Amino acid sequence: MSPAAPTVPLPLVELGAPVLGEPEKAALAEVIDSGWLTMGERVRRFEREFAALHGVEDAVAVGSATAALLLSLAAHDVGPGDEVLVPSMSFVATANVVHHVGATPVFVDLEAADRPHMSLADARARVTGRTRAVIVMHYGGYAMDVPAWRAFADRHGLVLIEDAAHAAGLTGRTGVASHAAAYSFFTNKNMTTAEGGMVIVGDGERRERVRRMRSHGMTTSTLDRDRGRAVGYDVVDVGHNFRMDELRGALGLVQLARLPGWNDARRALTARYREVLAAELPGVRVPFAADHPTTAHILPVLLPPGTDRRAVMAFLREARVQSSMHYPPIHEFDVYRRAGALTLPHTEAFAAAELTLPLHPLLAPADVDRVVRTLAEALAIPREDSP
Repeated sequence: MSPAAPTVPLPLVELGAPVLGEPEKAALAEVIDSGWLTMGERVRRFEREFAALHGVEDAVAVGSATAALLLSLAAHDVGPGDEVLVPSMSFVATANVVHHVGATPVFVDLEAADRPHMSLADARARVTGRTRAVIVMHYGGYAMDVPAWRAFADRHGLVLIEDAAHAAGLTGRTGVASHAAAYSFFTNKNMTTAEGGMVIVGDGERRERVRRMRSHGMTTSTLDRDRGRAVGYDVVDVGHNFRMDELRGALGLVQLARLPGWNDARRALTARYREVLAAELPGVRVPFAADHPTTAHILPVLLPPGTDRRAVMAFLREARVQSSMHYPPIHEFDVYRRAGALTLPHTEAFAAAELTLPLHPLLAPADVDRVVRTLAEALAIPREDSP
């Protein structure tokens, strides 16, 4: 009797995947061959091209979106004694940076349990005499109504900062109506420099302050002194080492050129998900309207009430489909619970139901169909506590 043929595992459908290839390799090799690795001319060109894509005057490259948020607060003199309104439905860095400048984060609920944007109405109710700034977050790359938030900020004398970590390439909708916007180039973002971030600041003087503060508050750069454009330096701010190096700048230039096409691919895949989910799993909802402006950074869905999300994720994993959830509410982390109990009902309801499905430009429509089919199989399994 001949042995059975070995079972070939299904290909893995990754949650997210960077798109990297020969252009990136060539760009990195050029930097190495140049002998100049620290912040220099490639980083500066990356800043200018990123600004041009977003329709603004200039931008400042930094080491991460966390650094971008922190510098945005610091450059607008947010600090000890101040309160900053922040979403709890975000990555924890959105709140952590407020602590890092010595201020206090005040968590704001979502608009609704199926709409993960920070609520203007709840924000109004949480403004006090100590409120100094507000950070809004473009969840999943879906555009916030920034002009409405700017009107709110102006009415209360607040600094408006955008956490645009998910929204690189959302031209005309980020970085133009706020005081500052922070972007991420982490590995899982729509474009990547491995680590890295960018700051857009509307006011030119504060933008230059961000530029100095990313490098210890120094008035000249290493490149300026090496090229003979400056002799010596002064230190005019207590800054940080938040610089971007030339390797990341080179990666950013290559990736930025391809970002619009990748965002288009993400939007097309999201439309496919909406179509197939509506046909096969009408009980699974996708937040936001289909025509909502977005970079389609992630594909969040809301599972039917009573679903055992852990069991669903385990089933998907066994079927070689990755999944995740975005995000555990920040106000429920232990470090923030110590400040006192807080209930944000819409945030908590959204977090309990949300599941993130694979989405990135390397997926094919057939992959979307497979993900939805596998999710349908997972949801069809009876729960152990079912009658």
